[in-house]
Amino acid sequence: MSIVVQKYGGTSVADAARISNVARRIVETFDGGQQVCAVVSARGDTTDELTRLAREVSPRPPRREMDMLLSAGERISCALVAMAVERLGRPAVSFTGSQAGIVTDTEHGNAEILEVRAHRVQEALECGQIVLVAGFQGVSTENQVTTLGRGGSDTSAVALAHALGAKICEIYTDVDGVYTANPSVVAGARRIPEVTFDEMIELTAAGAEVLALRSVVLAQRHQLPLRVCSSFTRAEGTLVRAGPMAAPDRVCGVAYTTDEVVLTINGMADRSALRCVSDALLAAGVSLQHIAREPEGALSLILTEEETLRAEDALSPLQAAMQLSYSPDTSTSRVAVVGRAVHTDEKVLQAMCGALERKKVPARWVDASPSCLSCLVPRQRVEAVVCAFHDALRLGIAPALG
Repeated sequence: MSIVVQKYGGTSVADAARISNVARRIVETFDGGQQVCAVVSARGDTTDELTRLAREVSPRPPRREMDMLLSAGERISCALVAMAVERLGRPAVSFTGSQAGIVTDTEHGNAEILEVRAHRVQEALECGQIVLVAGFQGVSTENQVTTLGRGGSDTSAVALAHALGAKICEIYTDVDGVYTANPSVVAGARRIPEVTFDEMIELTAAGAEVLALRSVVLAQRHQLPLRVCSSFTRAEGTLVRAGPMAAPDRVCGVAYTTDEVVLTINGMADRSALRCVSDALLAAGVSLQHIAREPEGALSLILTEEETLRAEDALSPLQAAMQLSYSPDTSTSRVAVVGRAVHTDEKVLQAMCGALERKKVPARWVDASPSCLSCLVPRQRVEAVVCAFHDALRLGIAPALG
């Protein structure tokens, strides 16, 4: 009997009716002759609500306590889905991340899975039970509750699927696949039937929220296909898979972010200062992926809001000793076009520049790679730029430039 691992996102379990719908889908799979392990996210906006409450209590709450707080959301969902499955007459058992054997490092708030000791899950499946696992969480090597960062339930599901020997991991969300752009922003966005791991990693890193970046990287490492589909329809969804490199003329999508901060650090004129600051930021877990030297010894980084807080904490002790100053800027957003054509076809850059000129939007080019080209634009114009790029590249018509 084969094992299927399914993951259901927060919108899929937002209320009692949706929880019952998820339970029915799980039972259908189980009745089809497969063992089912389902990973569940926190209901609706639970995580955001708990985060807001924590920051009302403490502007910078301890990260360990945040993990204790936020991990409760997935446990609630997990138990409720198990109850709904039992009501349908099928045996079910719910596990926390630690009970499911998800072992992580000690990084609170953004822990990385080190291994999955899935024997309890395996035993329950072999006993004929449907297993529900609370996503987004695990237990550290120091026996502390940890969380895996935003979108961590995707990573939980992929890690469990690999540990259990599943042939595919099914990710159920509120959209029926991966689109050429956010369909709630771009009316003409088109569902993509298949994408490679490399393309999905670029789209996710650029801001596409349908999958968590770590989950795609982990799936690629284990060559585990992912099926992204809606929990509300029977559409086929999008297959994320290994395979030959995408065609050189392919542009697969436009993605954007609205929660990034440009942190500019002044006083970086010499190499010793650069090395000292870089070491401090890396030690604090701050990504240096998007970084640029500015005039007069300044350094700019594009960071998430969470990383910005970590960066400020890391830089604070260096201010007086090194005469540093830093300032966060939240007025811009990053828009990226993903696909091999950004490197092989000059028409992509021409189309992007033309779209910006027609919209009269100022932009600052910040990053280029063999399959991704991105720029910073004013945050209040980001959705207009996404639509303009999507139209200019004709992504709603065909998978590549015409």
